[in-house]
Amino acid sequence: MKKIILQKTRIDTEWNDILRKKGILPPKEVPKEDEEEELALQQQSVVKTYEDMTLDELDENEDEFGEEDEAAIEMYRQKRLAEWKASQIKNVFGEVGEISGQDYVTEVNKAGDRIWVVLHLYKQGIPLCSLINQHLTTLARKFPQTKFLKSISTTCIPNYPDHNLPTIFVYFEGEMKAQFIGPLVFGGMNLKVEELEWRLSESGAVKSDLEENPKKQIEDKLMSSIRSSLPSRKDSDSDSDD
Repeated sequence: MKKIILQKTRIDTEWNDILRKKGILPPKEVPKEDEEEELALQQQSVVKTYEDMTLDELDENEDEFGEEDEAAIEMYRQKRLAEWKASQIKNVFGEVGEISGQDYVTEVNKAGDRIWVVLHLYKQGIPLCSLINQHLTTLARKFPQTKFLKSISTTCIPNYPDHNLPTIFVYFEGEMKAQFIGPLVFGGMNLKVEELEWRLSESGAVKSDLEENPKKQIEDKLMSSIRSSLPSRKDSDSDSDD
């Protein structure tokens, strides 16, 4: 039946064309330009379904879906959430890795997109280097999204001078963003892990929850202690009167 209807429609159209050529039927109406453009856009457009949407797009278009889609949408939302969590896990480090010069390009310069790298050059037998390695171990656990590395200085950079140790280089997407070179920069063996965290946060390597520089707090306490130990002006005047 369907075949007969289609055949009849085709013959009817051809017959109408013949009648138009004879002037018996009026010519076909030519679609307006706007209608043609709209029709072309409708034909070319592809509707984006929830299977192709991101988590944000699913939330933005939630009102556009019907009740019958809710179960499927929730399934795809959970799927996208699992994919996002998996991508985050790939960039979790949580410990201080040891590298040599041969690993430098791969581990530092080609660490990956959006990856911060903190590299400590050290040597055995230097107390401040050992202290910083301890602090970095703590910070690596606290900031697992940052890649913490250490390397014996001369195996990483041949003939690197010992007087420059400890040295910390900070990289982002393979480009150096900060460097801390020599014991004076770190303040010697009095360096606290919070102070190192603040330094690294200033460079952008970690997102610290510290509200101000811990070093400033120590300096303020020290100055307060010094002031309290000094004689007041009133006491000095009394001594001079005597």
